[in-house]
Amino acid sequence: MTPVVARTREELAEARSRIEGTLAFVPTMGALHEGHLSLMRQARRSADAVAVSIFVNPLQFGPDEDFDRYPRTFGTDLEACAAEGVDLVFAPTRDVMYPSEPQVTVKSGPMGEIVEGAARPGHFDGMLTVVLKLLNLVRPDVAIFGEKDAQQLAMIRRMVFDLDLPVEVAGGPTVREADGLALSSRNRYLSPDERRTAAALSRALHAGADAASDGPEAVLDAANAVLDKAATADPPLVLDYLVLVDPTTFTTISGPRTGPAVLAVAGRVGATHLIDNVSLQLGKEH
Repeated sequence: MTPVVARTREELAEARSRIEGTLAFVPTMGALHEGHLSLMRQARRSADAVAVSIFVNPLQFGPDEDFDRYPRTFGTDLEACAAEGVDLVFAPTRDVMYPSEPQVTVKSGPMGEIVEGAARPGHFDGMLTVVLKLLNLVRPDVAIFGEKDAQQLAMIRRMVFDLDLPVEVAGGPTVREADGLALSSRNRYLSPDERRTAAALSRALHAGADAASDGPEAVLDAANAVLDKAATADPPLVLDYLVLVDPTTFTTISGPRTGPAVLAVAGRVGATHLIDNVSLQLGKEH
């Protein structure tokens, strides 16, 4: 099935008006991989129709980040959407999404200034702004985002709650490659040697999760032991952060604690910024 492709607001509104029943929405920046496809399958199980957006959002890239070289593969992306039975693809240009320089945008607040937000100032403001615009334009019943971007997912849920948006937000499990590396459109930047180093991110998370029953300090010690070794690899992993956080607020967990937590990590291998995380239960066997 070939999806309807809408490139303008008018085309989107017309296509949306023809959709009957419930609509699930998967926002993407394209360069689709199996992680995106798994979200589309989840969307198909969640609603009568599925919409996907493909838009590389300039607002969420910093001045020294990879906006210009971010992979754009619309032809193969559209083929992937067709293979997954997607009903509607919204693929706007920058001028469609931002007809003029936006004056009113979403402020991510304190939650957007910590962890990944501290490493990429302004990133979450731009992300929330485009997600809000897309939700208003597509008007889905449910929107599905990958759990690999755990802080992003938590912030979107908070925005929907705080702003009373009429949409259900669902998370889709992280999809990994055979070596454990979380699937990401940026993985294609990695050379074979860089790829071997990058696999340490998921190994560190697994080591931390295995120590969860012994508490926060043990989790971080176990993960850091893996990352310290990766820092001496060739090429090295340059760590941006390793944090154990509350899954809802992303504030740091310290001291004795039991219950759910997220162990999040980010680092650079060569010029590529990679993130990953794992959910765990502190103080319990798993």
